[in-house]
Amino acid sequence: MVAYNKHNQFVEDLAEKVHNLGADTLKVALTNTAPVAGNSVIADITQIANGNGYTTGGTQATISSSAQTSGTYKLVLADVTFTATGAVGPFRYAVLYNDTPTSPADPLIAWFDYGSSISLANTETFTVDFDASAGVLTIA
Repeated sequence: MVAYNKHNQFVEDLAEKVHNLGADTLKVALTNTAPVAGNSVIADITQIANGNGYTTGGTQATISSSAQTSGTYKLVLADVTFTATGAVGPFRYAVLYNDTPTSPADPLIAWFDYGSSISLANTETFTVDFDASAGVLTIA
């Protein structure tokens, strides 16, 4: 499992009611340029080229559950799969962001580093494997 890397602005955005993680549209975008903790919106990220199975803006993540138990909140997302219809990539990072808010537009949540660049040939798939047990993130 790859590590969760938080965008710093996410903390303030949570405190200022930018996110409703249980209801907003969350997406995963792909990039080959290393995100940094100081990035705050998807426009700060250089996404891979549009086409061949990748759409600029990424793919929607389905929320499996969003709940708290004993004072700890956990967000669980279903895996997100990208399927190439031609050459896709290279990319190394999957970036999770919220597509719902308009101010700020498309705030970032986190990114995941796969360690090296990945390219997909026609019909190959890449799955962002979110942990169904531990969740994508917890807040205590």
